[in-house]
Amino acid sequence: MHDLQTIVERLRKNEEIARKFSEIEAKILSVLNFRDLFEVLLAEIKEKFKVPFVWLSMIDHSEVSSLIQSLGGSERLRERMTVVDRDTFLDLIGNRPKPLLVNHNLDPYFSILPPNTETLIKSIAIAPISLDGEIIGSINQADFSRNRFQPGIDTSSLELLSVKVSICLSNVTAHERLKFMAYHDPLTGLLNRRVMESILKREFNRSKRYASPLSLVFMDLDGFKGVNDAYGHDRGDELLAFVADGLMKMSRDSDTVARFAGDEFVLILPQTTAENAAMLMKRIQRHFMDNPLQIGEISIPVSISFGGASTEDAEIKDAASLLKKSDEMLYQAKGIKKNR
Repeated sequence: MHDLQTIVERLRKNEEIARKFSEIEAKILSVLNFRDLFEVLLAEIKEKFKVPFVWLSMIDHSEVSSLIQSLGGSERLRERMTVVDRDTFLDLIGNRPKPLLVNHNLDPYFSILPPNTETLIKSIAIAPISLDGEIIGSINQADFSRNRFQPGIDTSSLELLSVKVSICLSNVTAHERLKFMAYHDPLTGLLNRRVMESILKREFNRSKRYASPLSLVFMDLDGFKGVNDAYGHDRGDELLAFVADGLMKMSRDSDTVARFAGDEFVLILPQTTAENAAMLMKRIQRHFMDNPLQIGEISIPVSISFGGASTEDAEIKDAASLLKKSDEMLYQAKGIKKNR
């Protein structure tokens, strides 16, 4: 009789768990962006199952982690996501699609835990999620108790959720790819010209409203045609991506870096005087002179010319004239270099 009661109780609990997972699934199936998908998913798991810690781990440089970072995401999502090296992550889960439960010797798993939780977490459930058949991360749950996620307990519902999330992830990724392509240059990942012009108008109006300086820098690569002729267009593309990456790393979060066309780039620098913009560009020029693009044994030097303009100039009346003046200053700089 006692065994029968135990079985009935276990069935009841399993039905309750299945119902909760079904409710979570219903909420995420129609979501078409990463932020809502993961925020809803994590919040629902935390609330319905009363789990103290729920977060994502994403493999670094996977398509999903790259898209989340490039699209900005939300601050809340970034706080609830850890990014892990691919080899480190796969060593932990053994490249297996099934959930993993751990409640002893958690030290190897510190790399995927949220910050400052190492001494709090006593058991963890790691449910891998996939995109197009490739593991790209996991949904993780953890508890203060060692008994919550002890190895041997039934993980079929958690496994089913992983499958459903992976299916949703495929749909969301396709949607986010289209959104990314609408706003970004496909080669460099920088904002495209159309978006840049929209941001420039917004920043120009803000500059005028608050009487704060706004500078814009127009730049291009010296001898870029020669690189294509000497090394081929694939190497030219690698050079453009290399420069784009360097510009992003040397700019502030408040700055806008965009690819204008060809080998031309634009920097929008809010709250920046013309003098400070010029100082920044000198640092950028020096950085690329000291750090050529290295492809195997090939070393391709990077030389940048630039022209800048600022709202400090009384002749600048609108965003278009700021861009035009920067372009003119670049043309002058190119002429001076050529004469030298």
